[in-house]
Amino acid sequence: MRIRSLYFLVALTLSAASCAAADFGIYVAADARAGGIGTAAAPYQTLAQARDGLRAARKAGTLKAGQGATIHIGAGVYRLDSTWELGVQDGGTPEAPVIYQVAAPGTVHLQGGITLRPESFKPVTRQEILARLDPAVRDKVLVCDLTGQGKFESFHKAYSGVPVGPWLYMDAQPMTLARWPNTDAPGGGWATFSKVIDDGLPKANATQPAQQKLHPGTFVFDDPHPARWNLTEGVWLLGYWTHDWADEVIQIASYDKAKQTITLAAPHNYGIKGHTWGASKRRFFALNVLEELDTPGEWYLDRTGGQLYFYPPKALPGTNIVLATLTGPLVKVAGAANIKFQGLCLEYSHGGGLLLQNTQNIEIAGCRLANLAGQGISINGQGNTVRSCDLFNLGTGGISVDGGDRKTLEPARNLVVNNHIHHYGLFQRTYAAGIHANGCGQIVRNNCIHDAPHNAVLYGGNENLFELNDVYRVVLETGDAGAFYTGRDWTTQGNIVRHNFIHDLGGGESGINNTMGVYLDDCDCGDTIEGNIFLRAGRAIMVGGGRDNPILNNLVIDCPIGLHIDARGMTWKQWNNPADAGWSLEKKAQQFNYTQPPWSLKYPHLAAIMKEDPREPLYNPIRRNVFVDCAKQVCDFDANVKKLLDKLEIAGNLAVNTRGLKTVAPAPTFKGFVALTGTAEKPVDLGFKDVKKEDLALVKDALLLKELPSFEPIPFDKIGLFKDEYRRELPAR
Repeated sequence: MRIRSLYFLVALTLSAASCAAADFGIYVAADARAGGIGTAAAPYQTLAQARDGLRAARKAGTLKAGQGATIHIGAGVYRLDSTWELGVQDGGTPEAPVIYQVAAPGTVHLQGGITLRPESFKPVTRQEILARLDPAVRDKVLVCDLTGQGKFESFHKAYSGVPVGPWLYMDAQPMTLARWPNTDAPGGGWATFSKVIDDGLPKANATQPAQQKLHPGTFVFDDPHPARWNLTEGVWLLGYWTHDWADEVIQIASYDKAKQTITLAAPHNYGIKGHTWGASKRRFFALNVLEELDTPGEWYLDRTGGQLYFYPPKALPGTNIVLATLTGPLVKVAGAANIKFQGLCLEYSHGGGLLLQNTQNIEIAGCRLANLAGQGISINGQGNTVRSCDLFNLGTGGISVDGGDRKTLEPARNLVVNNHIHHYGLFQRTYAAGIHANGCGQIVRNNCIHDAPHNAVLYGGNENLFELNDVYRVVLETGDAGAFYTGRDWTTQGNIVRHNFIHDLGGGESGINNTMGVYLDDCDCGDTIEGNIFLRAGRAIMVGGGRDNPILNNLVIDCPIGLHIDARGMTWKQWNNPADAGWSLEKKAQQFNYTQPPWSLKYPHLAAIMKEDPREPLYNPIRRNVFVDCAKQVCDFDANVKKLLDKLEIAGNLAVNTRGLKTVAPAPTFKGFVALTGTAEKPVDLGFKDVKKEDLALVKDALLLKELPSFEPIPFDKIGLFKDEYRRELPAR
């Protein structure tokens, strides 16, 4: 994690707004007596009461037009049985916003779950349950009676993403639904298979009608574990059934012990190992299996009998145990403007954290959103800000942000800045990004994103800016994926990815060569990749057949492949297929009148694309990039790209072999590259401040700048989180 110690002064306008808001105050306390009137002496008990009190004050004229308000929230836990909603009438003005403020950060907790008393967990006495548990843990598993908490929905036969609730948490950490293999087992917690009896894909020559359409598949699995499981109660498998970027949970329909085959209860859209692109072995793990409740931290819910079985990771006295039950967002703001949330903790819900719909100038500052089954924050609107928040232990993604007008290219100017987002994608393991940006004109800056199975940043739309972000330990579980990812669209133009530090990425099952730092997939066009640092980042930059993607001034270090460009548009039959919604590239562009202003003026190459060899990856300038110790290839260009070299602008790039090792790829022999080679005795020192500590700022007289004078120093010291009024301490990596 990049750390900076820069304090930012509060803007004078915000200070003035705070003073105005202080003229009218409403008070809320978790331990307040009933009948409070919202004063400091007689506070409200709930946030809903505070909202209604604010509405009443406006109606009565106690809160005058143009006057702001501050809702002072006392320390404690505020349990929400339903979503706390704010609407148009609950906002303020730019000069006088409504501020929800805590006395001290981290002391106000909005929770969507039930706190379970440690003493409510008792030893298991039912012999039929004990008989199903491993003898070694029978005296360690406890049970809690939840029959008074209502009915619990059964899992669906198949689902992607969040399962039905509830979910169990202990001491601010999600517990593990009983599974096999365990996460610390050989193979990283995955079981594998390679032989399929029926892939589940439609078979035109099948005699049975059910086989002529997508149907449940069957595969061979020669491990004896399934014979132990009670399939009548339901056992589910989370698998990467065909592709490393498409996970799904599917129930087991049957297990044939003699034939050692598992038949699933629902089809997978891509089939079971159906024309798989990735590794020959496919992988899964079983979940919701009482017989596999054998590891500290695992739990199992008898959804019919209302009994919660738990193998606690430590002695229960003094612990905080919460069962998350709320399935909607904790907070929803619709149509409102000029509201500020400061220092709140939104946690323990089986839904999302904060949902903003059609909002303007809403600021979420210094908040913590954690232990949520859904997404942390979802925003659609203009001028909204998420600042200096911590988001972690999330079932899906961190922050999604949308807004602006793509047709007119009017920017939303939503800002996502200085947020720490990590350990997400716990349920939805693919395409649940740390930050997902769409629409027009979003700004994503100085965030730290790490520890996730798939993308850090997923984006589309136009004129979005991603800069100074620190991204690492993502794409840990998946293949054919990128830390930054966008794809299959000519219209997502004008996006800029610059001055980000992308490093130490995972390799998934397919290996690090199939992990990308920035991945412009399937003919994606119009992205500028500039001034980024890629360190141990797989295929650092991948341009998958697209055009108008400048690759400028990037620093690539210790990556197997520095830059990949292919011409898949020239060879793939599905290219621009109007019958395929995903590949109808020109049809997507026609929706924006791309040959007419403002699009034709802003993106002239797109306006002329159908007249200029549209299948060729043109207008991808490669300038001022530095590639250091790339193991396999500095530039991986396919045969068609190599035939187009005369059409490509490649100039002023440097390829470095710091120690002259044969295990480092040579510099490209085509135009636009200069080679610099050292020896074991005299390695090349490019002039980084401290490579061992990963301080890649350049010293004043750096050799890199002498060898490549056109290279522009990257502001490495400005990358990542910084201290401000909300983030007073920086988290350790």
